[in-house]
This record gives sequence, structure tokens and C-alpha cells, in this order.
Amino acid sequence: MQKDDATLGERTASAPRAERPWIFAFLIAPMAVLANGVNGGALSYLFRSQGVGPARAAEIIALLTLPQIIYFLWSPVTDFLMRRRTWLMVAAVAAATGMVLAFHQNNLAGPLAVGLMFASACLGQLIVASCGGMMGTLHSEVNRRRASSFYQGGSLAFGALAVMALVLLAGRTHLGMMGWIIAAMIVLPALAALAAPEQNAVGEHTVRETLAQIWNEFKATFLRWGAIPYVLTMLFPMCSGAMIALLPGLAVDYHVSAQQVAWINGLGGALLMAAGALAASLVPATVRAPVAYMISGLVNAAVLAVLWLGPLTPMVYFAGTVLFLFTIGAGYALFTAVVLEFLGGSGKSGGARYSIINSLGNVPVAYMTLLDGRSYDHWGARGSSGTDVVLSIVGASLLLAYFLTYGRRRKAAVEVAA
Repeated sequence: MQKDDATLGERTASAPRAERPWIFAFLIAPMAVLANGVNGGALSYLFRSQGVGPARAAEIIALLTLPQIIYFLWSPVTDFLMRRRTWLMVAAVAAATGMVLAFHQNNLAGPLAVGLMFASACLGQLIVASCGGMMGTLHSEVNRRRASSFYQGGSLAFGALAVMALVLLAGRTHLGMMGWIIAAMIVLPALAALAAPEQNAVGEHTVRETLAQIWNEFKATFLRWGAIPYVLTMLFPMCSGAMIALLPGLAVDYHVSAQQVAWINGLGGALLMAAGALAASLVPATVRAPVAYMISGLVNAAVLAVLWLGPLTPMVYFAGTVLFLFTIGAGYALFTAVVLEFLGGSGKSGGARYSIINSLGNVPVAYMTLLDGRSYDHWGARGSSGTDVVLSIVGASLLLAYFLTYGRRRKAAVEVAA
């Protein structure tokens, strides 16, 4: 126990200046533009402008989100052949090329255009894997926390700005030019990788030595009893953010106008979440990431209870939504910090292991969206938020009790690679 705590102190004190945790706000920006800005934001608006129905648009957008769940299948490539920062830039250029070609098709909802956008989404996930692998090389616990906050804050902020810019440009330029604009928005922030901390190329050992080290790293991360609470942390419902997608639909029940919904759940909401993510960096590194994350889950559930227990009025909706979005942003940042603690050091398989862990975090988003939606059918608007509140409090309380009593900080199972 004492040795583990000493490790935390050493990592916190070592804090190399060259690690530059702020840079991860820009390193994740290409994927934020692609996933949050285009596929998860402006694309539905562009589909409507081309006469594509909401049902067909939803099918395509759902398909384009699939790579976020299964990208662990191809993400291990970022651990080989080139430095991870090189993989990030290559993936950004390749994804941007796919988007240019897709937006030069006559029908954005046609099979070829959709196929190209799906390929871009798959390539873009290599950016996520590369970022995860690079964050795993950070030695300082303080810088890991800061990197988690900048990573989530940059993802939310750049995604929101991309949606705003693309929607404003949609009526002023043709799709082909939009493709080039999107490509520039993806590639330009990827150049920040040139300023990323220097890392050695992966793969300088023999194949047998490399495979042996990778297997040892996977065993040290996943095949141990201590991995179970971390896996449960990924799968439990607190801070799932499922209500983000449902809040616009609940606005009618609270008598909120369409313009107000567009603002508070659009750009304003994204900036609130980004602010929350950056605020999470103020949590001292001496507080374990899982403990801080569970507390943030309880706080997020408490503020969501405003919508559950309050009257169905616009003021309650505004107050509950603003507080919820800010605290969910902090929860997202602390979730990434937990992922990095679970990961340990990057070693030779950091990109692959980060992708597996991060993919698990998408599971509660899916099942909580389903449960919250079903709760609306049974109990109305308050039922959705009430279900989320109760399950989040139960899940966060159980895991918080564990991490405060038995879950002492483990010594990093994998040595941090330079």
C-alpha cells in the first residue's frame, strides 16, 4: 500500500516540462471535427437540405457512429511501424481525403458517399487511439489529469465550433467546397502533433520480443483481479451522458421554445461541457481518478434531480440542463483520467489497450439511452431523468465505497514508455 502511494508521489513530482498536456486539446480536434462536428452535428442538417428524410438520415448517422464502438479491432496498428504522432497526422490526412471525395458526390446519402464517410470515420478513430497511446506515456499524474481535461474540452469545443461553422456555410457554398473546408478543419489541427512530446518509434525489437512484451502488458492490464472494478467503472451508468441526446426532446414538456433548445443544447451546451471538462483539471492529483470520477457522478446525478423533482417550467429546464451539461463535461474528463489509470503506461500496446478500455465506456451510453427513453413512456418527462438519477447514484455509490476502502492505488503495471 505504501509503495503504491509512493509511486503516485514520484509520478506527481516528476512532471516533465516537455509533456505539454494542453496540446491534447488540439490533437483530438481532427476527430472532434469529424465525429462531433460533421457526422454527429452538421450532417443531419445537410441531409435535410438535400431532401433526405429524417429516418434515412438517422440510419446513416447511426452507421457512422459504429466505428466508435468497434475501433479496437484495427487501432493496434498505431502501436507499430511509426510513431503515434505520425499515425495521428497520417490518419487525419486520410480521413480528410475521404471526406473530400464524399462531398464531391452528387448525392451525399448515396452508397458511395456513405461508404467514403464510413471509411473516414474508421480512419479517424486511429486519431483517438494515437492520442490515448500518447497520453499513456505521460509520467506525471498531474499532467495526466490535465491532459484528460484538455482532451475532452478540446473534443467538445472544436466539435461545437465545427457544427456552427458548417451550418452557417451550408447555404453559402456548394458541397464540393464544403468538403475542402472540412478537410482543412481536420488536417490543420493535426499539425499540432509536430509539437507533441518526442517518442521513440515502436517496433525496434524482434517480433518475438515485441509479442512477448505486448502479451505481458495485456496480462498486467486486464488479466488480474484488480481489473474488475475498473471494467465495472467503464460499464456502470454514472456520467453516461445519455440524457444529452434526450434533453432536446424533453424541452416540450417544460414549455421551452425551439430557439431556446437550439441554443442551450447546441453551441451553448457544448461550450458548457468543455468548460466543465477544463474545470476538472482543478481536482488535485492526490485524489485518485476513480474516486474523483465517482464523486462527479454523484454530483451530476444530484443536479439532474432538478429536472426529476422540479416543476415542468422553463426555468427548471434551464437550470437543470446548464448544471447537468457542465458537470457531465467534468465527468467525461475524469472518465478519461480513470481510463489512463487503468491503462498504466503505454509500453508497446498503449493504443490497442486504450481503445479497448475506451470502447467499453460507450456501452452505458447505449443502454442508458434505451432505459431513459423507455422510462419516458412509463412515467413521462420526469421518468427519464429520475431513472438516470437513481441508477447513477446506485452505481457511483457502490464503486466509490470500493475505491475508498479496498481499491488502493495500484502500482503502474506497465512501465511508461518515452
